[in-house]
Amino acid sequence: MYRRKEGNQLSFDDFFLPFGGKLSGDNRWVKLADLIPWDELEHHYASQFSKGFGAPAKPFRMALGALIIKERLQVTDEELVEQIKENPYLQFFLGLEGFQFEAPFDPSMMVYFRRRLPEKTINDCNERIVRHGKQQIAQNIQGDNDDPDDGDGSVPPALERPSQDAKAPKRHQGILLIDATCVPSDIRYPTDLSLLNEARETTEKLIDEMHKQVRDVFGHKPRTNRRQARRQFLAVAKKKRPRLSKIRKAIGQQLRHLARNLSSIDALISCGARVLAAGRHWYHKLLVISELVRQQKILYHSDTRSIQDRIVSLTQPHIRPIVRGKTRNNVEFGAKISISVSGDGFAFLDRLSWDPYNEGEDLKAQVRTFHRRHGFYPKVVCADQIYRTRSNRAFCMRHGIRLSGPRLGRPKNDPDLVAAEKKIALDDQRRRNGVEGKFGQGKRRFGLGLVREKLAETSGCTIAMNLLVMNLEKLLELLVVLIAIFQGLLMACIASERRPTPLISSGLSLATC
Repeated sequence: MYRRKEGNQLSFDDFFLPFGGKLSGDNRWVKLADLIPWDELEHHYASQFSKGFGAPAKPFRMALGALIIKERLQVTDEELVEQIKENPYLQFFLGLEGFQFEAPFDPSMMVYFRRRLPEKTINDCNERIVRHGKQQIAQNIQGDNDDPDDGDGSVPPALERPSQDAKAPKRHQGILLIDATCVPSDIRYPTDLSLLNEARETTEKLIDEMHKQVRDVFGHKPRTNRRQARRQFLAVAKKKRPRLSKIRKAIGQQLRHLARNLSSIDALISCGARVLAAGRHWYHKLLVISELVRQQKILYHSDTRSIQDRIVSLTQPHIRPIVRGKTRNNVEFGAKISISVSGDGFAFLDRLSWDPYNEGEDLKAQVRTFHRRHGFYPKVVCADQIYRTRSNRAFCMRHGIRLSGPRLGRPKNDPDLVAAEKKIALDDQRRRNGVEGKFGQGKRRFGLGLVREKLAETSGCTIAMNLLVMNLEKLLELLVVLIAIFQGLLMACIASERRPTPLISSGLSLATC
């Protein structure tokens, strides 16, 4: 059940403080709240819930605001609730009408917030926030120029709006930067031996729980040889650089112990024991262990070292190894994402997959998504070499888009033309560094460097939320920079006793800043 709360756009002047005073309009959280279209997002969010069934859910502003605060401050769920209890600006950002000493929600609610706001919903909110934020910044700057005094007592005109020709839709505008990366998850570095040992210990605990149910019928507990299996595992795991023959022997031993344990579990089930009675998580782990044993047997008895949908974690079986080929980390374990960055520096999540894929296949979809967002195709697509396939080149040529990189065929005989092409390629490479900077910002400043959520849907929500917060930081930066530039121009005009040049007509816009 969901009850929509009217009037979410609360003014910070009306925010009640029990100890007196009022909030400052220059605070970063107050400015961020103005850049987000809460009412528009609330209308879309409320349509997903029933109006007359179940307990009322938390407001959308509280759910999305809590996720934004968490990713922006990089704190845990428990620390987030404590920060909200102590900070009136955070409570205003969540849409509360006044300061309260009690926590607005329990830390466990953050899990439900992430589940209720999946990756697709966050991506839609990201596009709406960027679009609304640009409009809000333009309105704020134009509003600041409504009644300024230029020193002569005259009132200068408002910022000039774009002409009808400028508003007319164009076929090609702007630059599109695209690339892909891996977002590592918080798991132990997986090895075949350690995974099998963890699976064996899990089956031993499951046998203990299931034997309690049929002790009178089954008799003695099935034999597991857990001490011997533990010694065999430690004999190899404690060595710094064990030989491959020793590792292979230990893997075979663990597989045989696991096969015996799985047979004992089948025998307990035949006598009336139930896996679900021990707990739903045991049933899920048993399915994962059965698939792990099947994969490891294929790898043990064959010469291949790779297998499709390889399990690298028992608690997070959706994670797959992603081969990157980097010097520091040749293989990472997590989700692979493809993002696109527009020329004005806003990043969008175009694809998230837990299975490895060729990112060169995403270029056509990313260009079409750019056209859907902006209403026109980009002039240039800056991408690395893996995107420059013949199919992608033909697609870009068909739509009048220039794809970065050298063209196919032999170089021209004209040295001036060759030098010009090299200069263009170098400029494109420099522009493409912007998407690498977004990866660095997400992994160093925000949570893309290590995703700690355990479920696939909550991890997807966190990854998409990090990109949304990065765009909010960009909007806040634009707001501060453009206002500072406008005030500088205004003061210069007042000092020179002449009318100020409109900011838009002077060439300073959101795209250029």
